[in-house]
Amino acid sequence: MNVIHPDARIGKGTTVGNFTTIEDDVVIGENCRIGSNVSIMSGTRIGDNTHVFPGAIVGAIPQDLKFDGESSILEIGSHVTIREYCTINRGTKAAYKTVIGDHCLLMAYVHIAHDCLIGERTILANNVNLAGHIEIGQHVVLGGLTAIHQFVKVGDHAMVGGGSLVRKDVPPFVKAAREPLCFVGINSIGLRRRGFRKEEINGIQEIYRILFQKGHNVSQAVQIIEQTTEDSPYKRQVLRFIQNSDRGLMKGFRQLNLMNGSQITESR
Repeated sequence: MNVIHPDARIGKGTTVGNFTTIEDDVVIGENCRIGSNVSIMSGTRIGDNTHVFPGAIVGAIPQDLKFDGESSILEIGSHVTIREYCTINRGTKAAYKTVIGDHCLLMAYVHIAHDCLIGERTILANNVNLAGHIEIGQHVVLGGLTAIHQFVKVGDHAMVGGGSLVRKDVPPFVKAAREPLCFVGINSIGLRRRGFRKEEINGIQEIYRILFQKGHNVSQAVQIIEQTTEDSPYKRQVLRFIQNSDRGLMKGFRQLNLMNGSQITESR
């Protein structure tokens, strides 16, 4: 038996599994599949062709002590897959909404807190946990068991290794891993799959060599990038991300010579 509020709006062709609850002020698009034992709470907006698997809790109020019952929403795009037991909270008065873009995949047990913004075609693997106010770009991949601190930003086309603790901003087009989290290269495979040309990838690599591998601080690196690298939309995107970073960037890495002559890799 389902409990569906009479004021909920459910589009043509959408199916709802057994024992699912849909509250008032919910809008679900056409041709969606809502599994059994799902809870879809007030303020949720779901686009067309989205699949919510059993046990997910969608649109719950924020786990934020500052939340005072204000009206806010959760926007979920079209062609989104939300796997088993995901929990997604709606916004607070800080932004009044949490947003998940089209064609995203949220694997089992993902948690997305209040006021997060998730770009299109992003993948959050099993047990990814996002605190509040996080911004994730388009075509991002977050490995399983990744935990991200509140207010962190992750740029477009970035890839974060599984089990990472993300405390600083991750710029676009990069791979990030290790503890503490640091730059481990360009996401070249992902970029090639998405149609980036070799010369574009090489230009991005040069930008990040200057930023993360030449020993410059961020201000010095930005000046060198501006003066010495060829102009491109990707260069402008990286520089804009750095300019808008509030928590500061993750670090690069360097080799340290130990007293016994061996080497380790450490973030800088």
